Amino acid sequence: MRHKPDGARPFRSTHLIAICCLLAVAACISPSDVPERPRIDKPNIIYIYADDLGYNEVGAYGQEKIRTPNIDRLATEGLRFTQHYSGSAVCAPSRSVLLTGKHTGHSYIRDNKELGGWGPDEPEGQWPLAAEEMTLAEILKDNGYATGAMGKWGLGGPGDHGHPNRQGFDHYYGYLCQRVAHNYYPTHLWRNGDMDMLEGNEYFDAHQRIDEAPADRSGYDQFRGTTYAPDLIADEALQFIRDNADRPFFLYYPTIVPHVAIQVPDDSLAEYSGIFDDTPYLGDKSYLPHPEPRAAYAAMITRMDRNVGRIIDLIAELGIEDNTLIMFSSDNGPTWVGGSDLEFFDGNGDLRGRKQQLHEGGIRVPMIARWPARIEPGRVTDHLSAQWDVLPTVLDVVGLQAPTDIDGISFAPTLFGEGEQHGHEFMYWELGRQQAVRAGDWKLYRRADADGEIVTVELFNLAEDVGEQNNLADDRPDIVAELIEIACRSRVPSEVFPSPFDSSSD
Repeated sequence: MRHKPDGARPFRSTHLIAICCLLAVAACISPSDVPERPRIDKPNIIYIYADDLGYNEVGAYGQEKIRTPNIDRLATEGLRFTQHYSGSAVCAPSRSVLLTGKHTGHSYIRDNKELGGWGPDEPEGQWPLAAEEMTLAEILKDNGYATGAMGKWGLGGPGDHGHPNRQGFDHYYGYLCQRVAHNYYPTHLWRNGDMDMLEGNEYFDAHQRIDEAPADRSGYDQFRGTTYAPDLIADEALQFIRDNADRPFFLYYPTIVPHVAIQVPDDSLAEYSGIFDDTPYLGDKSYLPHPEPRAAYAAMITRMDRNVGRIIDLIAELGIEDNTLIMFSSDNGPTWVGGSDLEFFDGNGDLRGRKQQLHEGGIRVPMIARWPARIEPGRVTDHLSAQWDVLPTVLDVVGLQAPTDIDGISFAPTLFGEGEQHGHEFMYWELGRQQAVRAGDWKLYRRADADGEIVTVELFNLAEDVGEQNNLADDRPDIVAELIEIACRSRVPSEVFPSPFDSSSD
């Protein structure tokens, strides 16, 4: 299942090869260390995808102010990854990478690209995933799986070839459009090809600003509705599990939480109200005002965690817990706008950067896998992996062959602590005018200006400097040259998403 782009050749720095080999060996646990566990044909797969959740925003990764007992339980009862990466630093390309197994040097979707504007009558959706792209859902569906997606899509609008029903999902419910998903109280969601109008929700702009905080809390009522969309999406996900409990299923659950705007029902807000030193947010950094932004942001994550717990409890109730692999991750690092407070919550710990940036804080994300019948509980792994590895991993787990044109490598040996775990010689990302490469402990970051000129070149040794504070580019031009060469052969140009790196070789 190991894939190397055409023309690729081994990384020439021998000390980097040694580091990669050591990482791969360290991540692979000897079969003698793990009790023999049953092999299960066609297990259920549940992939839970948080939206803009930082590496340090759940308890299992060090968060101290936000309660996430159910996600923490997944880690306690499963395997926690410390060096897992998203496909990109923004929404749509990460989703494309996850579902196709191709990193952003080869994936069809490489950035957010809108199909419409912000008004209620504008066309919905982002640039559609190409019809010829083969998704994980399509492969599983062709092999007897029921396939469902509940949450935020972002890979095509109503009626086009990027629609989830045309990309392998039998059933879809949620937001097709990422812009609409900025409001947790939308007028409608989509159930397959039909609008589901939400009771009590009138249209209002999800980006508003006020000059001063209202004297009364009721002044914020204009920024909410009656029906909270994330709860409906969770209900639909649970119903999909119930409907397919007697057959193998794949549930893709890309929740919109905790992407701003900051909106949460009062019962959840009450869990945190008054705890933090909160200043009303007036909408001056976009999205919607809120009287207690810190409390509400924490409450959003805890409410998401509650819905994760509902999934865990349901599969136990249905007697399918030992036949179900649950994975939990995030599409990119945390946001910094809309009333969120990245510094207060220490959302990225020691990592530099955030959403929209290819520094570690924008792309290193939580990743947890739990499967009671197969995964030894309470383990932690430093195995280098990314979301383009999910497709081959799932196919490996269910006994299917992965496509040959992908970039992912199965991390099933790491999940189960058995077999030989192959590692990545390098990992690659591009986003707009940014580019990043990781090989062993070395990380290259490059950025171009609006004219396409490379203006930033940074090199970091992540083993010694995970916060990317000490730029070694001038000290190690040999490593910089090696990683630039890797970057150039790790990508093909895209007509839809042109890049300054299309013509850059140095």
